[in-house]
Amino acid sequence: MRIATFNVNSLKVRLERVTAWLAAARPDVLCLQETKMADSAFPAERFAELGYEAAHHGDGRWNGVALLSRVGLVGVQAGMDGPADAAGCRLLAATCGGVRVHSVYVPNGREVGSPYFDEKLQWLEALRDLLDRTCGSGDAVAVCGDFNVAPDDRDVWDPSALVGATHVTVEERRALAHVQAWGLSDALRLHYPQAGLFSWWDYRGGAFHRRRGMRIDLVLLSEGLADRCTWALVDRNERRGAQPSDHVPVLADVADAGRRSDEAGVREVVRRTDPADGSAAAAAAAGAGAAGGAAAGAGGAGGAGGP
Repeated sequence: MRIATFNVNSLKVRLERVTAWLAAARPDVLCLQETKMADSAFPAERFAELGYEAAHHGDGRWNGVALLSRVGLVGVQAGMDGPADAAGCRLLAATCGGVRVHSVYVPNGREVGSPYFDEKLQWLEALRDLLDRTCGSGDAVAVCGDFNVAPDDRDVWDPSALVGATHVTVEERRALAHVQAWGLSDALRLHYPQAGLFSWWDYRGGAFHRRRGMRIDLVLLSEGLADRCTWALVDRNERRGAQPSDHVPVLADVADAGRRSDEAGVREVVRRTDPADGSAAAAAAAGAGAAGGAAAGAGGAGGAGGP
């Protein structure tokens, strides 16, 4: 199963890019954030043409989350059913191919010490509470999205440049760690420990070309899925071209049940990909498309099978 997350920063603006990326990458499940759409405007039929069922939770303002799946989409839950929902349409969960998948868009926090910052910390606490209430310790669970937190200093271009800013404070990192302590592992870090693997760059000041970014988009996997995670990627190439989002997709492949990641092995195309660059250039050169090839038949990555 290939699971991906992508903050599209307006689905209306970037629909053609998203559908092209889907056709190339062929994730089994895609979590979208910041669609900036109302449910009535969500283009479910466009995704159906590509073989995806879809669910969306949005009110047309500066939020909105969606789930696309070609391995089933049942038990849809929109929001947390609690006070955290006052922050907007920021969580959507469903069971896809036996995995309980959550698409999350954590509040930005705006300014340290502000009410918005407190709201962010409370939202992350509510997310942990939701996992405690709705998921068991042995369940297959993925929590994916824009967390608006860089987990540690490896995940920012220059920690000294962000002192006093949001996304990097002890409080935010502690709140994210509390979510992960439910039993979730960072899929990218299972494979690549080094610094400089960013998923977001400011539009201003040539930040992308100067490699001034942050890694704030995460795929978090429960223990059973993490054990079978064969591959992960930040698709840096998606930041290039006309009208890109300021975020890029993050992907993880999970082998079929009964196969651990060390048994499945890392696909050859990943060994040809420069992890420091975080791009999929080598994969594209191998004729596999922007995300490193279809999951089926790719070193035991599992294709469209269950967890």
